[in-house]
Amino acid sequence: MKKLKKATYAVVMVLTLSLVYQCGSSKVAAVNFEDQTPFNVKSITFQEWYAGIKVGGTGINLFLPISDVENGIELDEIYFRNLKGKITPKGKEYMAVLKHPSRHYTFRIADKPQDYPFDLNNNECVISYIQNGQTKYCKIKTLNEVAGTYYENGPPSIYTRSGTDTMASLDEEDDDN
Repeated sequence: MKKLKKATYAVVMVLTLSLVYQCGSSKVAAVNFEDQTPFNVKSITFQEWYAGIKVGGTGINLFLPISDVENGIELDEIYFRNLKGKITPKGKEYMAVLKHPSRHYTFRIADKPQDYPFDLNNNECVISYIQNGQTKYCKIKTLNEVAGTYYENGPPSIYTRSGTDTMASLDEEDDDN
């Protein structure tokens, strides 16, 4: 009877250790956030949007007033509400458009993908940037929300027209050639 108790105890311990090891190994590696960044970030603003057509979906526009970016620094991506997007310059500032994978007309927070590297609160974001070939991360703990917007003819374009600082629009242009 004592041997059976010891064997049962040993099996339970092995199972417990294997479960703990498996859970620990599936997590994404911890990321160190930089305390000092080679740029200044003022108050970031975000705006949820949804498109008026079935395939339009929803998303988030992020307006990033980043200044004094040191030479050799490349702003890369932003992570917010389980979404990520490319940071693009817009005039003297930057912006990002995060497209929600859902095709619904709601502002639900996206489900967290398995490979999403961060556990963030709803009002936190992470900016990734490249410095000397190494990707670094900066965590912003407070963002400002402005009223959402409705795009009647579909989602906004994130592409800029070549040679201008304005964003592409859905307005039709006159071709008087």
